[in-house]
Formats: sequence, C-alpha cells, structure tokens
Amino acid sequence: MGTEATLTNGNGNGNSAAGELSGSAFKLVGFKNFINKNPLSDKFAVKSFHHVEFWCSDATNTARRFSWGLGMPIIRKSDLSTGNSTHASYLLRSGKLSFLFTAPYSPSISAAAAAASIPTFSHAGCRDFTASHGLAVRAIAIEVEDAEIAFSVSVANGAKPSSPPNTLGHNDVVLSEVKLYGDVVLRYISHKNPNFNNFLPGFEPVETTSSFQDLDYGIRRLDHAVGNVPELAPAVDYIKSFTGFHEFAEFTAEDVGTAESGLNSVVLACNSEMVLIPLNEPVYGTKRKSQIQTYLEHNEGAGVQHLALASEDIFRTLREMRKRSGVGGFEFMPSPPPTYYRNLKNRAGDVLSDEQIKECEELGILVDRDDQGTLLQIFTKPVGDRPTIFIEIIQRVGCMLKDGEGKVQQKAGCGGFGKGNFSELFKSIEEYEKTLEARNSTETQS
Repeated sequence: MGTEATLTNGNGNGNSAAGELSGSAFKLVGFKNFINKNPLSDKFAVKSFHHVEFWCSDATNTARRFSWGLGMPIIRKSDLSTGNSTHASYLLRSGKLSFLFTAPYSPSISAAAAAASIPTFSHAGCRDFTASHGLAVRAIAIEVEDAEIAFSVSVANGAKPSSPPNTLGHNDVVLSEVKLYGDVVLRYISHKNPNFNNFLPGFEPVETTSSFQDLDYGIRRLDHAVGNVPELAPAVDYIKSFTGFHEFAEFTAEDVGTAESGLNSVVLACNSEMVLIPLNEPVYGTKRKSQIQTYLEHNEGAGVQHLALASEDIFRTLREMRKRSGVGGFEFMPSPPPTYYRNLKNRAGDVLSDEQIKECEELGILVDRDDQGTLLQIFTKPVGDRPTIFIEIIQRVGCMLKDGEGKVQQKAGCGGFGKGNFSELFKSIEEYEKTLEARNSTETQS
C-alpha cells in the first residue's frame, strides 16, 4: 500500500480515498504525512464529554459489574424506587467519567413516557437495540453551551435528527440528540440553571449502604470514544459536516497493521480537542479478516468499539482491576512478549524508571510516545458476550501547558494514540480470535 490509502466499501470494492463525497474530497495520507492543524472550526460551542449511556437488558447487574470492575461507585438512580416505571437507569462516576446503564421495564406496567427521566428512551428502540447489538453504547453525550442551538445547527448542516431539544426539570437542563453512526446517537447536554449540580433531573442519590461509595481505582475521565464503521470516508464527512470537528490524527493499515490484518483510522476533535472521536474502517485482501470487520459482523453494524479511560495512576488502576479480573471484573488481552519490555528501556528509559518498566511488564502495560509525550495503555477483552466493545485504560505523561486562564493542563492527545503499539494489540486480538475460531471449529467437527 502506498502512502495514500484506498478506502473500501462493505463488499470490499476499492474506492479512491480522494473520491468526492458530498462535494468535498477526503484523502488519507498516512501517519508520517499527516499534519495536525486546528482550524477552530466548531459550528457550535463544545465543552467536554458529559456521559456515555449503555443500553442493556439488565441495568442492575450490568451497572454493578462495571462499578466493581472499574472502581466507579453507583451514585444516582432512576427506577421504580424513584417513580420511574419506564426504565431503570444507574449512574456510575469516577472523577469526571460518567457511565449510565439503562434497561426497559415491561410496557405493561409503564406510565406515560413523561415519567421517564431520559426523555429520548424508547421501549421498542431499546429492545431492538439490545437484540441487534447486545451490551453496547447507545449515546455519547457531550456538554455544549446550548443544546438547542447545537441541535438546530447540526440538522441544518446535514445531521440526521434523533430527538429535538427537551427541557428537563424546572428549566434546568436541555437534552437533544442527532444520529452519529449506526444506532449510536450524539447527545447534546446544556445546563440552563448554573446552580443545578445533579446529573439529570429525575435521578436521585443512591443510599451509601447499597453502593460501594469508596470505590476508586484512579480512573478520572473519558479520553476518547472509538467507533467502527463499514466505510470511513462517508462517516468522517458526515460528522465533520454538522459538527465542524477537525481531523486530529490518522493512521492507515501501512502504519498500524500486521502481516495478517489491519485498519484505517481517523481521529476527529472539537476546538479544545478535549472531545476526541476516532473512527475505524476495515481493510480487505489481508490474510485474516480485519478485526474491524469481525466487530461489524458481531455487532450487526457500526458502533462504539472501545472507550479509553484516563487514569491518574495507571499502575494503581491496573493492580486494582487485575485483582478483580476473575471475580466479576474485566479480563485483559494477552501481554506482549518479554522482548517488548527488554526494548522498553531504550524507548522510554528517560521517562520511566527501571521499577516502573518492571511494573509495566508485570501488569502488561504497553508504552508508546511521540515528540511531545508518553502514552501508557492496556486493553481489556470484550466486556460482553459478543467480541465487540472493550475498554482501554490509559495514562498520558507530559505535554503540560497553560491555558488561556493561566491554568496548567495537559495537552489533549499527549503521547498520541499508541501507533507503536497497534501491531502488538492486533497480534493479541488475533490470538484471542484464533482461540475462539479453533474452539468453534472443533465443536463443528464433533
């Protein structure tokens, strides 16, 4: 493959990356040739990630599993005990990271839709969603200056509407939604009442006796939310057209693939670059089916592939998570071979001490760096029954800058997105998929 990637459709037919889409040209140039320029092109004011909502069939047990596995206490609820007979929703929080798990009650006992704390919830929609995708992300919510303006501007610029603006509580919060990719929506949240500090109206605090309020493994925020799509070009073109987000980084199969499979990827970002939305597409003609294609088949279409959670101390986070891997927590992808860590001192010895490098090997942490900072990362195995969505734990080191108010903050995307670790990740996923394939092949033959 040359430096300019060829994009393919779901049938594997090649389309030139430079082909025109809705009147605009889209071309992948590869990691080495990509130049990150921030044009400050947002079409409405974006602040940060607000929350991520999962739709599932059992919110109680799913929320408790994630709470235990990630060290995120359940702090708010909206269910039968709060007067919501439409859906059960439980909010987990650690630092600025918020996960919401929602499942439907029986329509036979449901009150009017107005009783739901999430006005965009749909019984039929939730059931169809979980039947198609299993446990999966329904909404990526971002806080904006004005959710009404964000919605109207998005739709005017080609976004497919999912829900018009809804004013919640006593004129406290506005919520609106547009379609992002597949069955995933981009949810806009804005606070009309600056003194309103609840998550959303209709949610009540959880009693301390029913949740481990002191759970804390050091996870602090959502760094990025990655989507898998059949075709990269139209997805990127669509999202850029209604948000104004710019391209923050890109990778082609030549940059990050293995001898057996690969992907093409583009990272989109808002003006502040604190909302990062990477998108992946499969490549075809490789020895093995692309892992992105495997995801698309099991997920029955596009969806969120993984959520990258930023830790303030990845060593502490991993020690706590690994303690619980076999007792209700999350398992991790196989660690790299010893040679990976023997070479690590040469690559990152000026940033990591010998003791930290040893701990990276013991915990299976991958390390990468760019010209500005260092990235420590590790990936779980898929968190549900299907080989689809998984979790990434990361810590970024370096890139401390002063913002416009003089506050020292870390530059978004510091250390990159693990380009140097893609091949190791791909190999571990390939080995994981091979174990599933071997078992299924044996079962078929018997």
